[in-house]
Amino acid sequence: MFQNNMDEEEFITIRVQDPRLQNEGSWTSYVDYKIFLHTNSKAFTAKTSCVRRRYREFAWLRKQLQKYAGLVPVPALPGKVPFHMGGSDDFIERRRQGLQQFLEQAVQNMVLLSDSQLHLFLQSQLSVEEIEACVQGRRSYTATEAILNYAISNRGWTQEETLSR
Repeated sequence: MFQNNMDEEEFITIRVQDPRLQNEGSWTSYVDYKIFLHTNSKAFTAKTSCVRRRYREFAWLRKQLQKYAGLVPVPALPGKVPFHMGGSDDFIERRRQGLQQFLEQAVQNMVLLSDSQLHLFLQSQLSVEEIEACVQGRRSYTATEAILNYAISNRGWTQEETLSR
């Protein structure tokens, strides 16, 4: 039976999961989260990706989106609490849910979705400094090239993630 791909509904699935404590026992400890993205949207270069990000990188992204979006409201992030006060499992789970909600709302907004910083945040493991440099044209690669290079180098992991859905 012939199925017209034009009828296929576009989807973007984002999961923020697997919080991990890094540098445990030191003053520089923090929690990072795995961001898994699966989509058929033409807006995204790679259809599946998986990166790890920490809260301060989310805060950076929100600030960048606010600069870019003008009058378009940018979703809120869950509150910032000093780690020693917010290291409980309940706090980490509430934060994880809030970060997921932030990303889900951001990718539903066409203005925010057109920002290449959002795409690099979700689909490359570039640092925030590298994302800024790439977007400003201070790197020898484009945002699309950075995402494709990451997708190719990370292919086995993303396929494994897709299979375990």
